[in-house]
Amino acid sequence: MTDSLLNTPLHSWHVEQGGRMVDFAGWSMPVQYSSIVSEHRATRGGIGLFDISHMGRLEFAGPDAGPFLDRLLTRRVVGLQEGMVRYSLVVNEAGGILDDVLVYRVGESAGRPTFLLVVNASNRAKIVAWIERHRRADDDVQVEDRTAATAMIAVQGPQAVELMASLVEPPVSSMKYYSAAVATIGGASGLVSRTGYTGEDGGELIVPADTARQIWERLVDEGAARGLQPAGLGARDTLRLEAGMPLYGHELSEEIDPYQAGLGFAVQTKDRQFIGRDALAAMCDAQDRPRRVGLEIEGRRVAREGYEVLASGVTVGKVTSGTFSPTLERPIAMAYVRSDVAEIGTELTVAVRGQAVPARVVTLPFYQRPK
Repeated sequence: MTDSLLNTPLHSWHVEQGGRMVDFAGWSMPVQYSSIVSEHRATRGGIGLFDISHMGRLEFAGPDAGPFLDRLLTRRVVGLQEGMVRYSLVVNEAGGILDDVLVYRVGESAGRPTFLLVVNASNRAKIVAWIERHRRADDDVQVEDRTAATAMIAVQGPQAVELMASLVEPPVSSMKYYSAAVATIGGASGLVSRTGYTGEDGGELIVPADTARQIWERLVDEGAARGLQPAGLGARDTLRLEAGMPLYGHELSEEIDPYQAGLGFAVQTKDRQFIGRDALAAMCDAQDRPRRVGLEIEGRRVAREGYEVLASGVTVGKVTSGTFSPTLERPIAMAYVRSDVAEIGTELTVAVRGQAVPARVVTLPFYQRPK
């Protein structure tokens, strides 16, 4: 581990608790504490606690904050009601995905409309530069990178909402999915959202950096009776893969457009203009590009990123993410394949270490939490 890596406000706790630290997008982050499978199953059955402070948090304030973001994002921001959270994309002029993001309508700050944009850690510098490139001289909007000043904690799992009841006001149980509120969190002023990246219910907390460890330790202590386990990047990845959620650098890139990725719901081209809008409008009905699919793999061997997908011995695509699913107890993968072999039920094979292993295209997500 080099000294040049960035540390989250919870870094010392991770090290003290024996977290296996790795370089992730320039941050020193825990990949696991006990085992990935144990942390994964704790999240599915009780509570997983994740430090996601490496995610970028960009604040936009001012009269033009909404219209400015509306020009950058594929989903409409103007008219977004206070307390709403929206999944969206940032694309380039050709429609390629620069990042997938969450935009929060936070409310008013000193009488000025305020929004928060949460971006992927690996893309923060790129998105900040993109914002500056497209900000006009007459845009009355202030942009502040709040990443270093805050921490972000994900509390995920079927008992997560109950755990947060004693810590967060207003209670997360009163909030709708994909909503957010300015909140008191462990006595500190912060932001809570009913969002996550695991396929489970729960919330994400944004708190001042100097209060993060106290809040984290309180969650650990009070969650112990509910089966809480701190969880690292390894479990976060297996959980999101089971939930069919794309990861930038794997399922998403500047060479991939939203329709290929199955994210057409996050594109609104009617009666608005944004960067990449015309390119996306022209390609929305095209069927000639590879498509993201889910694959169930026979046997126990895992199809890793980059493995070839074949139909009748001919390469038709590549795996972008693969794992052995702790919940389903079978290998699963996501891949981009030719559109003519992307239908549900199509029988394919994956070249796993030189051996053709049978696979079948299945509906995403692989896992959905019980209602």
